Amino acid sequence: MAAKEIPLKKYVVKLSEAERRQLHGLINKGKSPAKRLLKARILLKADASEAGEAWSDSQIMEALDTNASMVARVRQQLVEEGLEAVLSRKRRATPAIQPIFDGEKQARLTALACSAPPEGRARWTLRLLEDKVVELGIVDRASDNTIGRVLKKMHFSRTAKSSG
Repeated sequence: MAAKEIPLKKYVVKLSEAERRQLHGLINKGKSPAKRLLKARILLKADASEAGEAWSDSQIMEALDTNASMVARVRQQLVEEGLEAVLSRKRRATPAIQPIFDGEKQARLTALACSAPPEGRARWTLRLLEDKVVELGIVDRASDNTIGRVLKKMHFSRTAKSSG
């Protein structure tokens, strides 16, 4: 049986002396998030330059208790985007979703919840509030869960007695 030929790595890690020093400093300091430290260790083990260790992916996976995709992604990101991209958090591709209730809308919801309930009702329910805020045009749409979260965040209790 012929020896199995090891394919050449598409993304070969070759660190400069300054990059290696930066990674060692990051690891020795130990004050970074665990994922950043793991990526730094992967890069140091995968470094194929003369001063590097040039470990195989399987050796890195076993030594650092990680998986093949993590090692491959770190290698690829270093080659394509550079060291800073590997060590920094990835920016969101899409912006964060704007909250349905801003300050003014929260105030209007609270005022509504504090007002007298509809005819035939002893108190406001979350479903009644949900329907009423849409009917009044405070928001275009809202679920009863959203209404409950907003009121809870504002420390509003429908059963608490008003002190004034």
